[in-house]
Amino acid sequence: MMPRRSILSVPGHVEKMHLKAGQSAADVVMLDLEDSVPVTEKEAARSQVIQSLGSLDWGERVVTVRVNSLDTPYAYQDLVSVLEGAGDRIDAVVVPKVNSAGDIHFVDRMMDGIEMARGFSRAIGIEASIETARGMENVTEIAGASRRLVSLVFGIADYSASVGARLVSISGHGEKEEALYPGHRWHFALSRMVMAAKAHGLMAIDAPFGNFKDADGLIRSAAMACAIGCDGKWAIHPGQIDGINEVFTPSPSDVELAVKVLSAFDGDESHGRGAVAVEGRMVDQATLRLARQLVAQARHLKLI
Repeated sequence: MMPRRSILSVPGHVEKMHLKAGQSAADVVMLDLEDSVPVTEKEAARSQVIQSLGSLDWGERVVTVRVNSLDTPYAYQDLVSVLEGAGDRIDAVVVPKVNSAGDIHFVDRMMDGIEMARGFSRAIGIEASIETARGMENVTEIAGASRRLVSLVFGIADYSASVGARLVSISGHGEKEEALYPGHRWHFALSRMVMAAKAHGLMAIDAPFGNFKDADGLIRSAAMACAIGCDGKWAIHPGQIDGINEVFTPSPSDVELAVKVLSAFDGDESHGRGAVAVEGRMVDQATLRLARQLVAQARHLKLI
């Protein structure tokens, strides 16, 4: 799969933001029909997203569309209108507030019918946003609910509300957490989601960081997410993209070490062995798997 280090969210009804997003350094542009779109603009946003998908040059980046949650009167219209109108230009649909595997089953079957009717040559993916206590409880079943699933995404603001956690910032998106709680307040929830994602071969994506003027806070937040297995992070402002990309890009030294590990295992002397020596340390099959993942990402990013 293409890397998803940075995912830039842009309101579906604001055309000028679509053009700027398509020219940004984000790995993924997510055209949003949900929270960033006022109720009075829902229909206009659908039309604008279809138009932008068909008229703008998105280059090699991944393009996704976040529909409204399935407990609203807008979601089914989002799926039918946008996928019939421009489904051949969409890499994945982001489904917010997924509570159960049944939510994914519904979207999956809707997409089956639309793809058959339109004769699309490739399947559209699904990205499931885990934003509620119920969704987190069912995250393992959700992760295995469809062959279309690409990633699980942590929705920190709605999850906070769902579990009744205290609000410590205006946006509710992860800033000022250290003023309330020692360490990483969402470590368990995020790790739980990461575990379910990786057990099913999916990417894990961290929530956005709300204060787009706090570059240091963004880097700390991204680094913690990267350290526990996340593959990328949502961005709510173009100014956050470079910092996120930097954190989730393998360093030259990491890539060099991973290549050494692969070379050691490819050597004739390592054939059939469970572990080999690399730079004076024993390296086993688990490290080999990590090295393969890192080298694959580096190749995607044209680092090697």
